[in-house]
Amino acid sequence: MQVLARMLNAKRAFEIGVFTGYSSTAVALTMKEINPIGSKLLACDISEDWTTKARDYWREAQVDDVIELVIAPATQTLDARIAAGEAGQYDLGFIDADKTGYDAYYERGVQLLRPGGVMLFDNVLWSGRVADPADTTPDTSALRALAQKAKADARVHAAMTSIGDGVLICVKR
Repeated sequence: MQVLARMLNAKRAFEIGVFTGYSSTAVALTMKEINPIGSKLLACDISEDWTTKARDYWREAQVDDVIELVIAPATQTLDARIAAGEAGQYDLGFIDADKTGYDAYYERGVQLLRPGGVMLFDNVLWSGRVADPADTTPDTSALRALAQKAKADARVHAAMTSIGDGVLICVKR
């Protein structure tokens, strides 16, 4: 993710699903290095408990000034940013929360990204469960649907990688 942030010369990013802050810390470090003035990472989560740990890491890494944490449902946060005129202004997005919400995050993310911006979705191979047609659980079905949607969507170039548990990479056209 740091390499992608560097390749994009990322100045604005969003993340859905902060957890303990590993990915947001990594991206913010790179953004602050390459764009020391004005870099911002919008971090969306619903857990005060987990993000407390993330905030500690952000302070320790000295990127807490780059990261804006919003504790609220991500769709509400992203909708508010779109309504505030931020569509087309983000370079990078990372989504790693609430698999059944991936489609909603995808739609809002496509709006927020600038042309050439990149959106990453984590866990899209779902430990191989997406390849098992017998698995019709909501999370697995949502991940399959997202992959098919991105593949057919003329608004993006999409590629699925086997990094970790699978990362879907979408580049906005």
